[in-house]
Amino acid sequence: MFRIDVSGEDGKPTVKIAGRLEARCAEEVKRHVLRCRDPHWLVVDLSEVIFVDSSGEELLSWLAQIGAQAIAQGFYCLDICERLHLPTLKASASRRRL
Repeated sequence: MFRIDVSGEDGKPTVKIAGRLEARCAEEVKRHVLRCRDPHWLVVDLSEVIFVDSSGEELLSWLAQIGAQAIAQGFYCLDICERLHLPTLKASASRRRL
């Protein structure tokens, strides 16, 4: 199961993915990204992703190539972003104080 939410918070297009990032989800995410006016400013929120298959990894590699940045929490998603060279946004100062 997966869920995709697309928004334009802070003037940046944001795609939030939840659940399993598998082939069907990856295709849908790519369609949404291709509709963005300027995907170079894209933020991909992976904080609720629980699994990524090879199709999902291909999507994340492509997102890295076009200049997207990720929001990732937890070792699993952070490891995937690091392996695929998908830049992550730094945690806000308020989160670091916790």
